Amino acid sequence: MDVARLFQEHHDALFRYLERYTGDPDLAADAAQEAFVRLARKGPRHDAHVRAWLFQVATNVVRDDRRAGRRRLALLEAKPDRVPGARPEPDPSEQTEREELRLRVRAALDALNQRERTILLMREEGFTHREIAAAVGTTTKSVGTMIARALEKLSRQLGLEPEAVT
Repeated sequence: MDVARLFQEHHDALFRYLERYTGDPDLAADAAQEAFVRLARKGPRHDAHVRAWLFQVATNVVRDDRRAGRRRLALLEAKPDRVPGARPEPDPSEQTEREELRLRVRAALDALNQRERTILLMREEGFTHREIAAAVGTTTKSVGTMIARALEKLSRQLGLEPEAVT
């Protein structure tokens, strides 16, 4: 299935429909995008049904979004003093310390070369050694050594003991 071609053929009409349906251009854009993501993952079996399938999926995305919005509103109305998922504001000194630490870590990461930075950030995101090796163009066996060296370099940049970074 040629998703790029289908996007070219159907996106504008789908977006116009969704914008009229929702009255919200941002929601329309999000729903259209989600419909094409789902098409790329697992669309209909026949290209002849793609247009109808896209419109139905996008309409369902909007309906699901509205249902979720109503649930959130009901939660807020039930307990107006509580925002679901919100965290209390940290005290100003804690916030300042966090920002200083974030800047130090950012500077230490910037001091690494691109490959080292990529390896460490991918590791933190849970990528496997095989995935990291493919991304940086090396062998799976060398990734562990490269991670150790990058962590050591990062710890020196931060002025920490090497084991404190792992």
